[in-house]
Amino acid sequence: MLYWAVVFFVIAIIAAVLGFGGISAAAAGIAKILFVIFLVLFVVSLLLGFRGRRVL
Repeated sequence: MLYWAVVFFVIAIIAAVLGFGGISAAAAGIAKILFVIFLVLFVVSLLLGFRGRRVL
């Protein structure tokens, strides 16, 4: 997930340098959405991992 966010971010930068504003904005938006999804999944897996390791 993080890989795809970085890929779309790089596409956005290249498109912005070449002057393609619409493509750049779309790629940056996709990169932001994928990064947020990555963060949410990371936090959920982190919390579930800590919960599963507790020994009473």
